[in-house]
Amino acid sequence: MHLEHALLEVVLSHSNEGIHMVDTAGITRYYNRAAATMDGLEPEEVLGKHVLEVFPSLDKGTSTLLKVARTGKPIVDQQQVYTNFRGVEISSVNTTLPIFGQEGHLLGAVEVAQDISGTRKLAEQIIDLRRRLHSEDPATKGEQGARYHFSDIIGESRTLREVLTRGALAAHTESPVMVIGETGTGKELLVQSIHNASMRSHRPFIAQNCAALPESLLDAILFGSVKGSFTGAQDRPGLFELANGGTLFLDELNAMPFQLQAKLLRVLETGELRRLGDVRSRKVDVRIIVAMSADPRQSLRPDLFYRLNVVALELPPLRQRKEDIPLLCRHFIKRFNSRLGTRVQGVTPEAAKMLAAWQWPGNIRELSNCIESCLNFRSEGYIEPKDLPEHFHRPAEKLLRPELERLEKNMIFQAMNRTGGNISKAADTLGIPRQTLQRKLGKYKWHDICNKNNHQQKQEGK
Repeated sequence: MHLEHALLEVVLSHSNEGIHMVDTAGITRYYNRAAATMDGLEPEEVLGKHVLEVFPSLDKGTSTLLKVARTGKPIVDQQQVYTNFRGVEISSVNTTLPIFGQEGHLLGAVEVAQDISGTRKLAEQIIDLRRRLHSEDPATKGEQGARYHFSDIIGESRTLREVLTRGALAAHTESPVMVIGETGTGKELLVQSIHNASMRSHRPFIAQNCAALPESLLDAILFGSVKGSFTGAQDRPGLFELANGGTLFLDELNAMPFQLQAKLLRVLETGELRRLGDVRSRKVDVRIIVAMSADPRQSLRPDLFYRLNVVALELPPLRQRKEDIPLLCRHFIKRFNSRLGTRVQGVTPEAAKMLAAWQWPGNIRELSNCIESCLNFRSEGYIEPKDLPEHFHRPAEKLLRPELERLEKNMIFQAMNRTGGNISKAADTLGIPRQTLQRKLGKYKWHDICNKNNHQQKQEGK
């Protein structure tokens, strides 16, 4: 039992999330280092003291810990913005859970707080910048994010041309568009081209990656917030309002939690939205285009899927249109010659065969990376086999394992990001045991990466 307690103490004390536990009297019984850092305190200043003694700005009605310790009812994903005891503004998402004994008696409450200060600050700065740009120069609204046109999409293969033809036809309608394609196939190029060929081309084009933000923050970013909707909230329009009259592009929609999908569906069906915490509805006129790399039927609510899947465009992976590789190579050689000051003229037949034989799991983005790599080692003439990256020269059986590990790592990290770092939820999403996910998180150094990112955010905030 002593070993189990010691292990639990090590895990909790090294957690990246703040953990604060009180008994039913409101006395703090556990308070880890992450919570102390967020609050600008030392653990010794909090342990053994009543919550209201340490945090006098709270009361019995506003303290989520006291409320849950009193009612036994959990409070999930509560947003909070506050200034800590060192004068630093902190944004967090808190989940507060009751603690029950073996016989069902309420023993207290524990609060787990995730610091999203860096992410929230960046997202709000981007929204404020977009709002200022819109208000200062309305003539540039259509140019703020959509710079690609159908003529910029390179390829003559039949599969690609069919998609582009359908995309051009869809540009002249107002229906939602769903773009499906593997990572690196050029989904955003197609989306921007549709916007620029539409009647909304001179209106705003705004893009948001749904996998980049936790659920509670994504809600406020998309739909806006009103003052008082959560602690520290301000009146701020969301991306729907900023895109009014234009196009809103939601990338990686499959990462959007089901609760937000329901809210998105209501906006699509009614043309109205409510800001977070607001009581009144606001009309918006926005065309929605979404994109995802996974099967939408596996990750979208059925009602939302049928609402969005009016115009479905599936971009083929590069391995299914290898006849376009020579055209793409010429394009990238020209681009990187200009950028790097080189004078490479093309690709030798031998190197071209190796490029054609490759399966391109990273698609066009991988090909671009490959050509740029070659031009870092060759300043003129033609790209030869020896100029190609090392993995082109490995036996095929040695390539499979790292590629599978790369895909596995990406899937795991995406699941962790979508669930806000909740290992149990991520394991359910992936369909694997929690213990297996914990082992793989260690293998791919998930916690080290998170610690590094948190450290960088804190350094930037100093």
